[in-house]
Amino acid sequence: MKNCQQIEHSIQKRFRPRLWTPFIRAIKEYQLIEDGDRVAVAISGGKDSFLMAKLFQELYRHGKRNFELIFIAMDPGYLPLHRKHMEKLAGHLNIPLKIFNRNIFTVSQNLSEKPCFLCARMRRGVLYELAKEQGCNKLALGHHYDDVIETILLNVLQGGITMTMMPKLHSKNFSGIELIRPLYYLREKDILQWQEASELSFLDCACPVAATQIDSSRKKIKTLISQLKKDFPQVEESIFASVKHVHLGAVLGTVDNGKERSFLETYKGERLDQ
Repeated sequence: MKNCQQIEHSIQKRFRPRLWTPFIRAIKEYQLIEDGDRVAVAISGGKDSFLMAKLFQELYRHGKRNFELIFIAMDPGYLPLHRKHMEKLAGHLNIPLKIFNRNIFTVSQNLSEKPCFLCARMRRGVLYELAKEQGCNKLALGHHYDDVIETILLNVLQGGITMTMMPKLHSKNFSGIELIRPLYYLREKDILQWQEASELSFLDCACPVAATQIDSSRKKIKTLISQLKKDFPQVEESIFASVKHVHLGAVLGTVDNGKERSFLETYKGERLDQ
């Protein structure tokens, strides 16, 4: 396991083009950090959130210190060895982590036939709550580029909707809290290479139920994208671009604040053939 100084150096040097640069690009392009922000950086114990924490520390150390950082984690019912491992990682990486106990694993497994879905929603709600309690106005989550394109495809294939995972959004239930995703442009393969180079071992989900979901929908989507890439090398970029270049004049309908609207509402006269 590399020491913390070596890991920080690798972020600024060896992995700068693949980790630091896209991190800064997302922050600037989507205006994720503003003067006076107090950001709760949520750490799950996995590679993505721990890397996000280190990137934020580097930004604070080398950039404009116009914001505050706190690092929070929720223990949803980890086994003692998983909790200890997360604490050990935080200590090794010099991350002053605050861990809050919430017994979500048990509750979600007892109340739902789809415990993973309920668990995810409950965990998100708790993180919003913790961010608000800590006096933060922003909650940072570690979703990356691959999460985004997989979500787009999942929404199309399973939900029949065109919708993406946004780089930032206002919480509906916790006023004054904004969710941000600073890893929006980072590729998972680059995060994995950083993890391997750093000789670090992170938690995955650490949930016994999720561990049995071998053929989950998201894993199937990963496989599908990998297969499509053989014939369409730019498929990942195309999926991402599909929600940036939506031609409103060439869709059958849209949804605005929960209200469905048909193209017929604004249709006037004859249109040119497409």
